[in-house]
Amino acid sequence: MRLPPGARVRVRDDWPETRGPCHIRTPHYLRGREGVVVRHLGDFANPEDLAFARPAPPRPLYHVRFDQPGIWRQGAAGDDLLVELFGHWLEEA
Repeated sequence: MRLPPGARVRVRDDWPETRGPCHIRTPHYLRGREGVVVRHLGDFANPEDLAFARPAPPRPLYHVRFDQPGIWRQGAAGDDLLVELFGHWLEEA
């Protein structure tokens, strides 16, 4: 699934680290949160697989914008948090 700029997305509320050793590039404080896709950055080998020397198929990487006050409860309206997230962590909101 390729997400266009402006798409509303939700970060999967998943916790694979509770199921055993893993390498996660998705900040825990964003899981379950909604944001907006800013841009597709390209397709890259999945670092969650590379960390364990497993085959790492390319996955889309996105800049996703979140409302900063909604995440940190600090800042003013219009303050944003911009995060790079792989597409397999995103679902349409």
